Amino acid sequence: MRFRLISVLVIMSFLLVACGGSSQEKVVGKLGEEWGDGKGYELTATMEMKTGGEPRTYDVNVWHTKPDFYRVTVTEQNDNVTQMIVRNEEGVFVVTPALRKTYKFQSEWPKQNSQAYLIGALAQDIAEDKEAVMTEKDGEYIFETATRNAEKTGLPLQKIIVDKKTMLPKSVVIMDESKEEKIMIDFKEIDLSVAHKKEEYAVEKFSENEENEVAAADIEDKELQTHYPSVQWENTKLADETVIQEDGVERVVLTFEGEKAYTLMQQPAASGNSVLPVFAPGDLADLGFTIGAITDTSISWEKDGVSFFLASTKLTREEMMEVAASMTVGNVK
Repeated sequence: MRFRLISVLVIMSFLLVACGGSSQEKVVGKLGEEWGDGKGYELTATMEMKTGGEPRTYDVNVWHTKPDFYRVTVTEQNDNVTQMIVRNEEGVFVVTPALRKTYKFQSEWPKQNSQAYLIGALAQDIAEDKEAVMTEKDGEYIFETATRNAEKTGLPLQKIIVDKKTMLPKSVVIMDESKEEKIMIDFKEIDLSVAHKKEEYAVEKFSENEENEVAAADIEDKELQTHYPSVQWENTKLADETVIQEDGVERVVLTFEGEKAYTLMQQPAASGNSVLPVFAPGDLADLGFTIGAITDTSISWEKDGVSFFLASTKLTREEMMEVAASMTVGNVK
């Protein structure tokens, strides 16, 4: 009798485990269907970044129309400067309307990358991580998964919270290896029934208007304030700071020497001609707060009216992005 009771308990425990596993599999399958069956979507969200200096909060708006049309707009709160990533049938573009600048990338973005504000990418993260863990709490599914671009960003972990009732994502928290929260995204509105026409993704639509002229003038009138990286590495220190005046443009060159040596140049960001996209060498580097161009030995980006260029044969791509994310106005750390 005792043996039968033990056998029944063992069988029940196996059934419970099996049910739990199939439950997660069913939820993952349903998410893939819910988030991917429509012709497109539009969403709004807020994004808080804690990757360098003071935390910053951004408003994010996303359009997606199947199969491969995207427009992501990121605007820092209390700031009028907006940057966009646009993918259309001509390629991938980064548009900074206030500077009348458009860069074209030879990129497969957003394929093969985690992008926390793209719900299709989130569904793919969950589906591809065989070690993903799902828990349930207070009407939510909570997924703990790996990101798919940890080698580029140094942010390998994420927590995705899904509303049980709507089956839509509520928030995403992206963490570093020590599980410290670095990027937090809160979704405000998600409409899975929106499909914009392909002509609405033309980059010139986002870069030519009178408001951009005013914003560009405001940016160009700003006095250059020197930025320094807050990231610190042993056996690496600031060895030289040089100010260069050339053709009426002031440039600041910081030279760091040691095991992780690099040179960082900064100057006021100049407005361009948005009618003619400029080809950007390298890969698209999504820094969260801005989009840059990265190669194995350099990274360039623009932020707060300043154009930055970092060159190094000692830093990895991840380390260059770490320096970029840590730049703040003030004294060297």
